[in-house]
Amino acid sequence: MPDKPAAELVIDEALVRRLVCAQAVPAIADAATLPLRKVAEGWDSEVWRLGPHHAVRLPRRALAAPLIRNEHRALPIIAPRVEATGVRVPLPVLEGAPDEGYPWAWSVVPWIEGSRGIDAPRPERAGWAAALAAALAALHIEAPADHPVNPVRGRPLATRAAAFDDRLRGLIATGHVDSADACRLGAAWSAGLEAPAWTSPPVWIHGDLHPGNLVAAGPVLRGIIDFGDVTAGDPAYDLAVAWLAFDTAGRTAFIAATGATYDAPTWTRAHAWAAAIAVTLLAHSDDNPDYAALGAESVREVVAAASPV
Repeated sequence: MPDKPAAELVIDEALVRRLVCAQAVPAIADAATLPLRKVAEGWDSEVWRLGPHHAVRLPRRALAAPLIRNEHRALPIIAPRVEATGVRVPLPVLEGAPDEGYPWAWSVVPWIEGSRGIDAPRPERAGWAAALAAALAALHIEAPADHPVNPVRGRPLATRAAAFDDRLRGLIATGHVDSADACRLGAAWSAGLEAPAWTSPPVWIHGDLHPGNLVAAGPVLRGIIDFGDVTAGDPAYDLAVAWLAFDTAGRTAFIAATGATYDAPTWTRAHAWAAAIAVTLLAHSDDNPDYAALGAESVREVVAAASPV
């Protein structure tokens, strides 16, 4: 059955055009005449391309509305550091406000030219390793005390133990995961639970780092997008991307490129988070073949790695 929540209001070209005409001028002087078309619709937001250089990002349900405000708060702090590494992020050029016909905050952001990372075959992603490692090192610095709080991302692994167990049992019951892979996923998860916890101050984390939120042009990583789940906590959550995005060669290059930035227990927790995210993707992508495939691929990468480093 479908997993993606239904939109709570209709977002159409007339609505988006009205919003940008009312609020984006003079920041985007020709907002009224630029071509406008919908290019993506996720669980939480829609993205409309506005001319060649911008995109409009709008929540499609109330639960997602705080995510845009989190981006408004965090990206002005995060963007300069990350973009100094050569990897772009969607720092808003306009923080759109609600109006009488649209109840939530929204954004106009730069359009980052390239293709979805999820569409690139894993063996072709190894070229992103060094750039992604540098971007995450720039991102993973101590966050201010008033950082956005996420109920799931970046928290201690133990807080997600029940959800992991429930999802894994469900996947075994439906035949999506066999008993051997289930044992290996469980072992990776258990190792993460047993590893020393993150005890340093919370650092900024993206909170939803997988190849669907990477933009690339062949071997060049161009950008990291969708910071709606941005929060602070254990960087291991973001480092799960080593298994979500890369094959063995790419993962080896990525881990090597991080140098001594992260210790062995952090990588062990990252391996566990990769198991949890892979299981989540596999369990909740009935209506999204791309993400179902990502979940299955990520399970294979997690279980193929006897140890994270």
